Amino acid sequence: MRSGIIKRVLHALVALAVVAAGMLVAGNPAQAATGFYVSNGRLYDANGSDFVMRGVNHPHAWYASQTPSSLANIKRLGANTVRVVLDFSRSASDIANVVSMCKQNRLICVLEFHDTTGYGDQQAATLSQAADQWIRVRGAIVGQERYVIVNIGNEPYGNNNAGGWTNDTIGAIQKLRNNGLTHTLMVDGPNWGQDWSGTMRTNASRVFNADSLRNTVFSIHMYGVYGTASAITSYLDAFVNARLPIVVGEFGHNHSDGDVDENTILSATQSRRLGYLGWSWSGNGNPVQYLDMANGFNANSLTSWGQRIFNGANGIKSTSTEASVYRGTGGTSIVSTPANRCVDVPGASQANGTQVTLWDCNGGANQSFTSTSSGELRVYGSKCLEPHGNGTAAGTAVSIGDCNGTANERWSVNSNGTITNQATGLCLDAEAAGTANSTRVLLWTCSGTANQQWTRR
Repeated sequence: MRSGIIKRVLHALVALAVVAAGMLVAGNPAQAATGFYVSNGRLYDANGSDFVMRGVNHPHAWYASQTPSSLANIKRLGANTVRVVLDFSRSASDIANVVSMCKQNRLICVLEFHDTTGYGDQQAATLSQAADQWIRVRGAIVGQERYVIVNIGNEPYGNNNAGGWTNDTIGAIQKLRNNGLTHTLMVDGPNWGQDWSGTMRTNASRVFNADSLRNTVFSIHMYGVYGTASAITSYLDAFVNARLPIVVGEFGHNHSDGDVDENTILSATQSRRLGYLGWSWSGNGNPVQYLDMANGFNANSLTSWGQRIFNGANGIKSTSTEASVYRGTGGTSIVSTPANRCVDVPGASQANGTQVTLWDCNGGANQSFTSTSSGELRVYGSKCLEPHGNGTAAGTAVSIGDCNGTANERWSVNSNGTITNQATGLCLDAEAAGTANSTRVLLWTCSGTANQQWTRR
């Protein structure tokens, strides 16, 4: 959104319906050389761990003096990502300092140039001009691919001439690739980001396949157009079903173009394991000051919107997982939801055949599992979770063994909270619904019971 002292965006009229579009077809993705990459419609970090953005937007372009404390507080409240508003006046050294602050706070930095906002409806820069600016400041971001995602330009078309979005987006992506940028790129939809015309939804596969690295993520901004559950879920599902990566790059709880169904945005992204970045930390002016999450940048004085997104159901605190690039072992814990205990390799053993159990979460290497694009759950970098003794029956223990690429070492982490072994079709299960330390972790027939519910953090 265009903001500053006064946030001036008027989005599409709520009466305009989200336009239905044809189904999308994802291309065959290729991993970027050193950083984030897209595979099979999912975003992975440089360690191969599935990454789901949980964060907010911060207006550095207008409140640079607030950035150090804002990033620290956004992290303290549980976020794993911050989308940082920049403008063309920013120097490479200033942007490098922002990246450094993100890294100090163990946040993934989504950097965006705001100058493209509403092109066609008001005086604004083109996506090609935004690409030129990224090339100008490339020294600040090249080498930071593990920590930085480049959001080429904010809401790059208004409601007029949105049909130009597709070719202009492709051109900007290709310009950046031709100039050596291998980062994951993020592209916003037209229509002030809300894509009510369905332009991005219809042409996403074409844009994705035009990226030589197949490393582009699509960002939808959800304001008044998304006032119903059906509008939200149908849009997100078009991308999920097509295996194209989608995040909600901005949203609020209300807006001048209509009431927003923020509860569905939060629940739908959580159930589909999709990222979201709420607008915005603080600094919104009249008449949209209600979009501030913190009163006057004060983290000890959250607004009702701030309380909702950080501490409410499906909010940041309860669903955010820190990017594995900030963990020495490169992984995340697998936590039994009812027990609130972690899958643990007893005694930090690295011996093949060691059977895993539940234990108090402690952040140790023996509780840190990396998800790979092939479905492995790796610990210590080279050991994989697998059915003990290659067993296939319900009740088989789960142990670690040398990763060998076989099907019994592949797992599906499902949106309903279960983890399924791909070779057997059985679910990861806490034995006898146990919640105590040393409870064995088994394979069992999937039943939907609480002891088969797991989270990653």
